[in-house]
Amino acid sequence: MSKLSQRKKFKKINLIAVISLFLVILAGAVVRSSGSGMGCPDWPKCFGRYVPPTDVSQLPKDYKQAYLAGRKKKNERFAKTLDLFGYRDLATRIRNDQSILVPEDFNAINTWTEYINRLIGALTGIFLLMTAIYSFSYWPDLKRIPLLSVGNLVLIFFQAWFGSIVVSTNLTSWTITVHMLIALAILAISIYTYHLALTFNREPAKVKAIVNITAIIALLLTIVQIVIGTDVREDVDTIASRLPSYREDWVNSIGSSLATHRTLAIVVLIANVMLYALVRKSYNRHSKQQQLMSFTFLMLMLQIVTGVILSYLQLPPAAQTAHLVIASVIFGAQFYLLLNLHRAATLKEGVI
Repeated sequence: MSKLSQRKKFKKINLIAVISLFLVILAGAVVRSSGSGMGCPDWPKCFGRYVPPTDVSQLPKDYKQAYLAGRKKKNERFAKTLDLFGYRDLATRIRNDQSILVPEDFNAINTWTEYINRLIGALTGIFLLMTAIYSFSYWPDLKRIPLLSVGNLVLIFFQAWFGSIVVSTNLTSWTITVHMLIALAILAISIYTYHLALTFNREPAKVKAIVNITAIIALLLTIVQIVIGTDVREDVDTIASRLPSYREDWVNSIGSSLATHRTLAIVVLIANVMLYALVRKSYNRHSKQQQLMSFTFLMLMLQIVTGVILSYLQLPPAAQTAHLVIASVIFGAQFYLLLNLHRAATLKEGVI
């Protein structure tokens, strides 16, 4: 296969990997909003099977005790690792967390929801593996592409392992946040390698400092907002476990994390309005930069709508899923816009 053919395949598979990563985030959001995170108590198999059961009668009578014992062993190994790196307080909290010792009842819907999430993750891993293989066609010209592609492959394996920790620690709050941030990092690297492959032989463009700085600030605000949103979701889980029959009281019981999330949403909106005005002033109407900014702004409006629905309609699961997925789409679009500001820009005449 010629180098040109390999590079075409790289760009095609890399793009598929980016799309599949958004599907992984969607599947993970469905798992989160439906409470299916513990649908499979073990990893990588599900109830010790490659194809999970559909009825509790297919499981041994002592399945709860068996998987609880395995979880305790895995958590102890993880706690020892944390001790090794100096995180003794965190290791102690994991060892003393009694919620980890509560066995989960079998639920076929939750089991298959989590199992489908894992299948999508495995398929995405295959796409990233193929991306890494074909990335070496760029080795003579731009070593960043294969190095980042291989690094991303390592990161996806780490993410899979860390996913097993999330499960074994019974969805301990901080592990979910870290899991989400790793997912965003993998997504960003895949978008970056795709952009590099499209533009590596083009000259960099001049960018007005105010546009560049505003784009960076908008992206960082989105990341912070996603982290705080994860904290809000964790608070909801805590309240739901305490008041399972009083869903109408969950939002009012959340407290400071929700107030911070709402305040930051206004700051995010202002930053993106400023960026939208700057991009419209600096780039042609049909440029990729304006198209990306318009798409980002549309997603931001949809995000506000889902936020209002969550606040006033008692946190419906579908809105929870949409809220998280749209946030990741906004992140991806903002990051891709930032990359396109620096290369192959189409500026209005006389602006720079």
